[in-house]
Amino acid sequence: MQAIAYYIALLFIYLLVLIPFPFIYGISDFLFVLVYYIVGYRKKVVMENLRRSFPEKSEAELKKIARRFYRYLCDLFIETFKTLVISKASAQRHCSMHPDAKALFDRYQAEKKSVIIVMGHYGNWEWAGSTFSLVCRQQLYVIYHPLSNKYFNQLLFDMRSKFGTKLYAMKDAFKDMVNNRAEISATAFIADQTPAPEGAYWTTFLNQATPVFWGTEKIARKMDYPVVYVSVQRKKRGYYELTAETLFENPKETAVGEISEAHTRRLEADIIRQPGMWLWSHRRWKHKAPVVQ
Repeated sequence: MQAIAYYIALLFIYLLVLIPFPFIYGISDFLFVLVYYIVGYRKKVVMENLRRSFPEKSEAELKKIARRFYRYLCDLFIETFKTLVISKASAQRHCSMHPDAKALFDRYQAEKKSVIIVMGHYGNWEWAGSTFSLVCRQQLYVIYHPLSNKYFNQLLFDMRSKFGTKLYAMKDAFKDMVNNRAEISATAFIADQTPAPEGAYWTTFLNQATPVFWGTEKIARKMDYPVVYVSVQRKKRGYYELTAETLFENPKETAVGEISEAHTRRLEADIIRQPGMWLWSHRRWKHKAPVVQ
């Protein structure tokens, strides 16, 4: 049954993404009405996350952000699957890299330095991977959680690897990075996922006590790769731009928690600037901070 459901879904997806760009956003507008007004997908979660993150904003302001988020979410859904059929030229046109970011990664390549990229679920992070692989000389690796459904996991794998990106399963990431140490690479961590509360790094993020995975920091310190924060800014509907800035050149010289704090603060600034571009439907604050005895 899983196979049948997969192929039916795949047929629908291909029929959808073969539609030219100007028309897919009309479909996205229809999805927005369905998801926001009729289904109400995770509306309680989204509104509660927004209220806690922006206590200074009125309910009307929060609802405006929520609507922008749901419009973005519907666009993101279609844009992600559009990767299946998008050309190299179109991919770079719709998601470009700022010249300063390109120069930064070119410098590290010339210095034969691998880097760690840290990002959030902000903007179109899926298109960002394709753009990096198309315009930068480093081999890009993306850390990911394999899906339990093997068919959709393969679809995800195929989309992300279309333009040369390679994937590391999260549980094998450090081992694989060590094995590939001779290669000049960029390894991307999506660092705003929710870890188990025990053993996480705890900080304040968007006005709330928030656990952060130690993995990005620990691996950066062990490998001593420069840590680069990448932001995916939406310039207009269907068009994004990647910017990049080095947070730490020498992670081994940082204090414990310094890397985790820095990339969390940087993502927070992006979200405050364009709050509708972050994944508010994610249950980011489902854990409470452990009580210190």
